Amino acid sequence: MTNKLSILEAKKENRDFIVEWNDGHISQFNYLWLRDNCPSEIHPTARERTFNLLTVTENIAPEKFSIGDDSKLTVTWNEGNHTSEFSAEWLRENCYTLKNSAPFQSPYNLWDKRLSTSLDKIKISCEEIMDSDEGVLKYLQQLHYYGFSLVENAPVEKNSGASVIERISHFRETFFETPFEVINIPNPNNSAYTALGLRNHLDLPYYEIPPGYQFLHCLVNDATGGDSTAIDGFKVASYMRQEFPEFFSILTEIPVKFVNRDYTQNTTRVLHAPLILLDKDNDFNLIRFSIAYMSIMDCPPDKMDLFYRAYRKFAELLHDDQFTVKFRLKAGDIFSFNNLRLLHGRTEFDPNSGHRHLQGYYMDRDEIKGRLNYLEQKEN
Repeated sequence: MTNKLSILEAKKENRDFIVEWNDGHISQFNYLWLRDNCPSEIHPTARERTFNLLTVTENIAPEKFSIGDDSKLTVTWNEGNHTSEFSAEWLRENCYTLKNSAPFQSPYNLWDKRLSTSLDKIKISCEEIMDSDEGVLKYLQQLHYYGFSLVENAPVEKNSGASVIERISHFRETFFETPFEVINIPNPNNSAYTALGLRNHLDLPYYEIPPGYQFLHCLVNDATGGDSTAIDGFKVASYMRQEFPEFFSILTEIPVKFVNRDYTQNTTRVLHAPLILLDKDNDFNLIRFSIAYMSIMDCPPDKMDLFYRAYRKFAELLHDDQFTVKFRLKAGDIFSFNNLRLLHGRTEFDPNSGHRHLQGYYMDRDEIKGRLNYLEQKEN
């Protein structure tokens, strides 16, 4: 029988409570942190914090405290005539001592060309998504953990993909409009609207915050060519970090100039940002790579040679067959992916051999993660 987690002892030390647990763990809880996060000061329906930290001084401290038989820590503060109660479960769940001492483990499943032999793990039927929240959860888990999902057997009428994707959340609007038509047209303002092959890239790299996810709904794909490519940018960056650490480092540091000159918008969009962006845990956050929109580099002269050697190696790996999954979209497929992680491309196609028409949608990464968090918590 597993012993229930409980507090053995709590004592004051400087500006903190030191809490000893029955499993041997020692937690440290700062007084200001505890007062700021008092569970009683959350709006019951909005679920927003109602306490204003500026109503107490930085010297707030316990006037008295106790540990109950239920291991609840009760604190009466010396300011504000307030008593806070913290359950053992709440304290352990939010223990920042534990969170900062535990080794970080990335949530992402990185992949390479071997995923081609097991695509079923990232496939889902349209019916599953439409019929239940369990199906939506499965879809979101594929999108978040693999950065990649293939929806099958969706309707093939124009604009019909919207109802499937909106099972997650609302779309991210851009100047491309929603949905945007991926089709060969005269005088295109984007190479996607041609029959040319497309090198692996992310969409809208010249935006400060590019769309987090992209959904390409295949209505028809009868032309010769036009096969899709997908590559896990996080996997390639991980390989770079391990095998070419000097190259990896400079790609996280040197801002690259991205420029979009759109004659249909009468605008010039310019952004400087590194090709690889890391998060607070040094895990991968964004791979900003698009040869088409990279402009003339203007980094310091003593960095230029190293940057270009690193950039060339990264570009080579981002088109290397060992990392590339190749597949052909069929009518009713929705190629769904993390635009900040998965780089996508296509082979050239012959527009005279048949018709090829996709419709595209964008969604912010916050919507994917927020819906995933909600459904995973609901399931548990």
